[in-house]
Amino acid sequence: MRCQKCDKPATFHITELTGGKPQELHLCEEHAREYLTQSGDEPSSTGGMAAALAHQIAQQMAVGQTAEELEKLDQQTCPVCGITFYEFRSQGRLGCPHDYVCFQKQLDPLIYSIHGEAEHAGKAPKRCPGGSEKRTELIRLRREMKEAVAAEQYERASELRDRIHRIEKEEEA
Repeated sequence: MRCQKCDKPATFHITELTGGKPQELHLCEEHAREYLTQSGDEPSSTGGMAAALAHQIAQQMAVGQTAEELEKLDQQTCPVCGITFYEFRSQGRLGCPHDYVCFQKQLDPLIYSIHGEAEHAGKAPKRCPGGSEKRTELIRLRREMKEAVAAEQYERASELRDRIHRIEKEEEA
């Protein structure tokens, strides 16, 4: 995608809510910095730029959601790093790779609108540990099992427990 002001590659995709209607802007870094400066944000450092973009992301994610829904979302927490969804919305950064799984429902539309794809299509590092997907799955299953027990859905909890044991045995083998 190309910058709307010049012909350089667009590296910033900003959705601005004006009059309740989303307006998408595709800008290169130079024009994005200029745009954000005009908006009253001072991107003098990378942190300033990140905060401004985090604000833009928060606005985009607020489209069609009530304050009550956002309040519930803001209380979601990653079991690995402890970051809340509110912290992500305010900082614009995730705390660990497992946050993509924890906040997947909210991040997928955002990632798709920015990248055009919801899944990574590039190369993976050669030294990347192969079991990270299984660990993420185990974390998710354990969380679901706790929720099932809390909701007194014991059959569902036992199914999840069995799946956890199967995955753990596969890792040992």
